[in-house]
Amino acid sequence: MAAWSSSRKLLKDYFIKRIVSNPLPRSRCFSSSPQSLPNTAHYSKKGRLFTGAALGLVIAGGAYASTVDEATFCGWLFSATTVVNPFFALLDPEFAHTLAVSAAARGWVPREKRPDPSSLGLEVWGRKFSNPVGLAAGFDKNAQAVDGLLALGFGFVEVGSVTPVPQDGNPKPRIFRLRSEGAIINRCGFNSEGIVAVAKRLGAQHGKRKLDETSSTSNSNNEVKQGGKAGPGILGVNLGKNKTSEDAAADYVQGVHTLSQYADYLVINVSSPNTPGLRMLQGRKQLKDLVKKVQAARDEMQWGEEGPPPLLVKIAPDLSKEDLEDIAAVALALNLDGLIISNTTISRPDSVSSDPVASETGGLSGKPLLNLSTNILKDMYILTRGRIPLIGCGGISSGEDAYKKIRAGATLVQLYTAFAYGGPALIPQIKAELAECLERDGFKSIIDAVGADYR
Repeated sequence: MAAWSSSRKLLKDYFIKRIVSNPLPRSRCFSSSPQSLPNTAHYSKKGRLFTGAALGLVIAGGAYASTVDEATFCGWLFSATTVVNPFFALLDPEFAHTLAVSAAARGWVPREKRPDPSSLGLEVWGRKFSNPVGLAAGFDKNAQAVDGLLALGFGFVEVGSVTPVPQDGNPKPRIFRLRSEGAIINRCGFNSEGIVAVAKRLGAQHGKRKLDETSSTSNSNNEVKQGGKAGPGILGVNLGKNKTSEDAAADYVQGVHTLSQYADYLVINVSSPNTPGLRMLQGRKQLKDLVKKVQAARDEMQWGEEGPPPLLVKIAPDLSKEDLEDIAAVALALNLDGLIISNTTISRPDSVSSDPVASETGGLSGKPLLNLSTNILKDMYILTRGRIPLIGCGGISSGEDAYKKIRAGATLVQLYTAFAYGGPALIPQIKAELAECLERDGFKSIIDAVGADYR
């Protein structure tokens, strides 16, 4: 009876209470083009299929929940998303993306109730991560779904890129699937609601968490909790510049002043291939001047005991050896807190060159980026002598891929494209596989394995 009661309560939380009590905040649309809204008639049949599948899962879940404990039922929920996920592949890529963000924002996604393996826990920048697997910037551009995404079991979530002034980004269509290669090409161009809208959203979320923490203090029993300003997980805020801005540093400084109070770490994005001239900021002099101004803006603000949020720079994979040496020199000289390696690539590896979609302009992400980005990661780990935390991003679709990044020098890793294809079920799978890799090779923790191939 106890198991039935617990499961019934959990089921109610997932399929009834969260739907009623968590309406999605209305998103602003900045495009006046009629193509900016999905064609309702075009998607009606697919929508009915999606709804039918979801209702089927609810009914099946109700029957299943009456016979299992919470952890088992949680595992079933994640597995069940593999049934729904193929329906997203039938939709236009950007509409599918919008739908996925909306689902996470409303809480229509599984909530991870199972603890992460102890070997995956680590501390970076004084922040405790329950696991090193994060969601890269670009998925939740406007911080609409932070709580729902962290609840999926990510160790950290990075929102953005956020620009000072709202902008549409590039014309649609601007996202293209290369499904057989597990890849995506995008040329979104920093479509953003702007820092004011994102600040209001993060501020409201932050206030709600503080209230929840205050009300639950009496039940904490002084236990050590992982997480940061986003509650159970770590929140990164990725800053971008407006397309028409003539002063890039001023844009990033404005982002720091407005959003840093809500961030566990900040990222200067100078590597998107879809904003003209942005990658020129990766040059030695340009990067040094930019980082110094942003660091000064952050440090002049008043901070509590935790101090200011760490500042990272996200770089491209399409860099020469000389470029990497310059970036490493700047990072070491200015005591940069970390680097994210890497963004999407403008190159087209042989594995995708024969695909007609490969001719589309934009940045390529997904499996074809794995080797390129990991090689850049390895080079940067060696150049910085392991003194700067690196986040490995690009092409990860399994625990082995994540482990390869970690052995190459990454302290943390990020997903995006594989998550778009694999859905929520991929997250516990990668964490379990990563823990198995550590155990197989005799490592007791993530930190023990960082840079193991190149120490």
